[in-house]
Amino acid sequence: MNQSAVVDDVFYALSNTTRRKVLEQLFSGPATVSELAAPFGMKLPSFVQHLAVLEQSRLVKSRKEGRVRTYEIAPERFKVAEDWLAERRQLWESRLDRFDAYVQQLKEKESQA
Repeated sequence: MNQSAVVDDVFYALSNTTRRKVLEQLFSGPATVSELAAPFGMKLPSFVQHLAVLEQSRLVKSRKEGRVRTYEIAPERFKVAEDWLAERRQLWESRLDRFDAYVQQLKEKESQA
C-alpha cells in the first residue's frame, strides 16, 4: 500500500467521533468488544463495523480468546498521522515566517519614509 493510501486510511478512521472515542478508551488499556461498546447506544453489529475500520487502518489490533475478542492500541500507526501533520506544520511555519519577514520589511520602509 502506498504512503498516500495509508494516510487516507488513518485519517478516515480518525474522522468519526465514535471511533475517536473508542481510541480514547483504548489509550487506558486493552478492552473487550462489550466493554468498548457499553458507552454507545448502538447495536453491536454497527459498533463492530467501527472496530473493523480501526483494525483495517491498523490503529488497533485484536486477539481472540475463546468467544472474547480484545482490542488494544497499535501506537506505531499513529506515527503516520503525526508525520503528515508535522510536514504540514513545517510548511505553514515556513510560509508564516516569510510573511512575517515581509511585513517587517514593509514596516521598516514605512517608518523610513
